[in-house]
Amino acid sequence: MRYAIYYTPAPDSPLASDAGRWLGRDAFSGEMLGAPGGLAMPSEQWQGLVAEPQRYGFHATLKAPFELRHGQTEAALVDAFDAFAASVAPFGIPEVILGQLGPFFALVPAVVHAPLQAFAASVVETFEPFRAPLSDADVARRRPERLTETQRENLTAWGYPYVMDEFRFHMTLTGPVEDDLAPTILSELKRRFSRQDGQPLAIDGLALFIEARRGEPFTIHSWRPLGLPAHSRKILP
Repeated sequence: MRYAIYYTPAPDSPLASDAGRWLGRDAFSGEMLGAPGGLAMPSEQWQGLVAEPQRYGFHATLKAPFELRHGQTEAALVDAFDAFAASVAPFGIPEVILGQLGPFFALVPAVVHAPLQAFAASVVETFEPFRAPLSDADVARRRPERLTETQRENLTAWGYPYVMDEFRFHMTLTGPVEDDLAPTILSELKRRFSRQDGQPLAIDGLALFIEARRGEPFTIHSWRPLGLPAHSRKILP
């Protein structure tokens, strides 16, 4: 079993709906939704594009997937997750846009937003006591020879290269896209995410994801609104 702490929008939000339709999967329920209607590409091509983000569920990584450290329990992790979410006030990203991180398309902040960077760092630090050390195989999968020195240090210290100063918030929408297809894919995404492209984004909740077995789809164990104590919030699974 692996766990991850991600930002994902509230289940009843327009962004969750648009992302679920695009990726063909609802990470809250685990339901497969199939290819979206009106695709400007063959469904087989779409499936190849979304296969990886579909498995992980729509999200932005804060605490990357981890196994529990010896002596820790899921119940203790859930309690800590609930307490952390209640302790943090919601805030907003002034503008998110459709952009590329290397060959991948994602929703990203238009500019680096300091409160978001600080929030992400606090998630990494708060839940570090729950993370088991990476196995040699997990380290090798990160291709440390291709990482910068800082990224390798992060991998050793935090189990993930892209944290702290290396963190870049992104909500992945595709796998790798070939250069000649990029304009077509961007046009498709702009059509489907027109309600979000160039708009503010509320960081108002936090999700605990689980992967029951390696390689299986991640699903949402629980989603909690930020800044609300347990007695005053609507409880979601």
